[in-house]
Amino acid sequence: MAPDMPPGRPGTLTAEQETKLKEMWIATLEIFGVIHETHDNGTPNPADSSTPDKKKKKSRLSMFRKKDKDGDSDSASAGDSADNDKHGQTKEFQQALATDSPETLREAFWSMSKHDHPDALLLRFLRARKWDVHAAIVMMISTLHWRLSEMKVDEDIMKNGEEGALKNSKDSSSGSKKDGEDFLSQLRMGKSFLHGTDKEGRPCCYCRVRLHRPGQQTEKSLERFTVYTIETTRMMLRPPVDTATIVFDMTDFSMANMDYTPVKFMIKCFEANYPESLGSVLVYKAPWIFHGIWKIIKGWLDPVVASKIHFADSVKDLEEWIPRSQIMKELGGEESYTYEFPEPVEGENAIMGETAARDKIQAERTELVKSYEAETLSWAHSEDAGEGRGRLAERLAENYWRLDPYIRAKSLYDRSGVLGPKGKLDFYPSKSAAAGAANGGQAAEDDVD
Repeated sequence: MAPDMPPGRPGTLTAEQETKLKEMWIATLEIFGVIHETHDNGTPNPADSSTPDKKKKKSRLSMFRKKDKDGDSDSASAGDSADNDKHGQTKEFQQALATDSPETLREAFWSMSKHDHPDALLLRFLRARKWDVHAAIVMMISTLHWRLSEMKVDEDIMKNGEEGALKNSKDSSSGSKKDGEDFLSQLRMGKSFLHGTDKEGRPCCYCRVRLHRPGQQTEKSLERFTVYTIETTRMMLRPPVDTATIVFDMTDFSMANMDYTPVKFMIKCFEANYPESLGSVLVYKAPWIFHGIWKIIKGWLDPVVASKIHFADSVKDLEEWIPRSQIMKELGGEESYTYEFPEPVEGENAIMGETAARDKIQAERTELVKSYEAETLSWAHSEDAGEGRGRLAERLAENYWRLDPYIRAKSLYDRSGVLGPKGKLDFYPSKSAAAGAANGGQAAEDDVD
């Protein structure tokens, strides 16, 4: 049975929440250069779409200047946000406005949105910042800057992917040889991997902590692997499911496996750059020595994130979140699944070289984005329900899945059949294949997720 759409999402907003979303869209499009400024009467002045980079940077901050003039409450809110800015996002926000052009940030946003409903993306940041539009904008723009300048998520990690790591690992003249080897070694050993769903239909990521040894991989490769796993998980989210479950398998854990640096990076990712992405975190069979470590880690966590972390000492405990039939035998469950890594094959992403086909789909996306932005501005300044935006969001998602093979390298989940063409999902492909064989080659409908 499919879960209901949670509150605070497209289609389940209160009137007050919708107003906040409209405010955030106006501020966002102003920063992106789509609006030159917002007049006092609330009417947008559309920018010349051919020259967004020429807009004065000071106008990109007009939304915040107006907030400060309107009253002490908004200024206090901004101050509180700065005081609680443990990940330095205010500084990243300011740096983004100083170094990234409006069009660069705009392109980064639409690249990040992928198959998601654009509203859903903004709403993640609004929910994470308790519907404070100022704080949500700071968080989102700093995330765009992080993706662009620090991690190069879309132009490198996801574009080059596993085949890129394979090529690097074979190139002794490249300074990235060890990074490629380290990236692949984590995939081959199954340090962490995605498999199946929990009771809420959320994708599950299993982390076998015993397989980590500090110093075996470079910090860069650990961070790339972490972001790669999170981004690949995003490919498996479909409304109403918009979060994932992480299972930390602590079987045979010892102090030789403990490494605080990647833990801190994961915390920053989920708290600062992938807000509202965690459904549950299950710590399975943690030994007594971990409890002292947990006290330290818990002190670093936002209380909301900490509240999602649960300890399970037995498979019976784990069943509270995952059906026993979907718990792997290595964890004491009934499912016979064993992780295997289908190796990337050189040339499997040859379609990326078909630039004419890619550019045609990208041009369609560019026009859809312009239409969505125009519809959003009209909706944000009226009482209209904005129904046209919903259809445009669907078309953007359809367009993304046609574009996907040209811009995202195949992953092990593409090769194993979990991620199919046009975004088709099958969390248990081996079960579907078995059911198909039993039905004369047709997969049973109930077995295909």
